[in-house]
Amino acid sequence: MREVAFIKQNKEKWLEFELAIFGKAKKNPDELANLYIQMMNDLSYAQTYYPKSKTVIYLNHLASHIYQKIYKTKRAEKNRFMEFFKTEVPLLLYDYRRYLLYSFVLFFATVAIGVISARYDQNFVRLILGDGYVNMTLENIKKGNPMAVYGSGSNWGSFIGITMNNLYVGARCYIYGIFGGLGTFYIFLQNCIMLGSFQYFFYEQGVFWKSVRGIWIHGSMEIFAIVIETAAGFILGASILFPKTFSRVNSFKIGFKNSFKIFLSTFPFTISAGFLEGFITRYSIDMPNWLSSFIILFTLGVISFYYLLYPTIVYKKTQQL
Repeated sequence: MREVAFIKQNKEKWLEFELAIFGKAKKNPDELANLYIQMMNDLSYAQTYYPKSKTVIYLNHLASHIYQKIYKTKRAEKNRFMEFFKTEVPLLLYDYRRYLLYSFVLFFATVAIGVISARYDQNFVRLILGDGYVNMTLENIKKGNPMAVYGSGSNWGSFIGITMNNLYVGARCYIYGIFGGLGTFYIFLQNCIMLGSFQYFFYEQGVFWKSVRGIWIHGSMEIFAIVIETAAGFILGASILFPKTFSRVNSFKIGFKNSFKIFLSTFPFTISAGFLEGFITRYSIDMPNWLSSFIILFTLGVISFYYLLYPTIVYKKTQQL
């Protein structure tokens, strides 16, 4: 896009920014944060295509004033943490929503591969999960507690160990995206096939519902977060493979910055999943059906709302500014 067209396209928006910054009308911190995100996007674009233009100086001037208004007090600095989850990440999720779609389609397809493979190959589950784990689980099923493995160890020890492992798996899903997304695909494929074969194994043993009550108390957030981390890995890979009108280096910088924020947003959910697995899942066998179902639906509803519905709500809200 030529600079003249870029200015013409955004002129009215920038004038509104000036009124918000220098005019008498006051805007709350949420609205100012939204303005700052939009301004930084325009500034990044201008710096890429018109680096020596006065447009860059003008936009940098506006951005600096918005920044000062947002961060001039300690309270505003605390709000920055909230704005990251409340506005910044949802807007990025909306922009990259097709990558979330790709990840969920891949998730269901590869889980189905795990289920079908386990159904038609009796040795597949042992190949994926290992003889030791399968034999131990079969013994637990005979004893009437197929989820006994989650009751081993202390609460805090399980919580810390499980959380660190989940963060490690999520980090691999994301970081391996640097290999053009192929590394992310490979790690995700392994985990999804394992999940599919794992669930079919319990179905085959006649304890499917008991396994659902146990596994998905923490699994709703844990697995969902891995899907989002996979989407972030694909975004990172796409920024290298498909730079569009940017140079490959600039495309990678933008892709890394945006995908890392999305990846970082999964941490609270991954930690919450670890807490549930360490402190709650171990009691699923004695838990009433209604309670375990409520926990599963509630956790799934919270994370689904944040990543699938909330981004559209935030986007529509910013369009009304």
